[in-house]
Amino acid sequence: MDFVLQKCTSSLDPAWLEFRLALWPESSAEEHLAEMEEQLSLSSRHHHLLATDATGTPVGLAEASVRHDYVNGTSSSPVAFLEGIYVHPSWRRHGVARALVAAVMNWGRSQGCGELASDALLENTSSHLMHEALGFEETERVVYFRMSLNR
Repeated sequence: MDFVLQKCTSSLDPAWLEFRLALWPESSAEEHLAEMEEQLSLSSRHHHLLATDATGTPVGLAEASVRHDYVNGTSSSPVAFLEGIYVHPSWRRHGVARALVAAVMNWGRSQGCGELASDALLENTSSHLMHEALGFEETERVVYFRMSLNR
């Protein structure tokens, strides 16, 4: 293993923010920072890991939570949920995602969860392939609808 995993403990970590912006570019840095602070304050329900190479350069991120509400495709509660995973393009296919998910699985077990769930957008086929390669099984596809009540 040419990388190490460490828990994110501060929203001031620039790598955490950088990888969140890469993963969820539709949100602003300010929105990410506020969410990071909120999640750190609820640390028993959230788990954030950074993977760094031998020089300390960040190469990957995984964020997970414990969900007690219904999670599509699962049959138990609580469920560990992989909220997001990002591996720097130059480090993909080097075992970083596998190590991050293994650590999330161990954390989920320690939280009393019997299942790990995740999701991906329908068009994100590279994420689908990564999930399958890591041992996830597809459970369902859903299209959500909405309607404004302020017409």
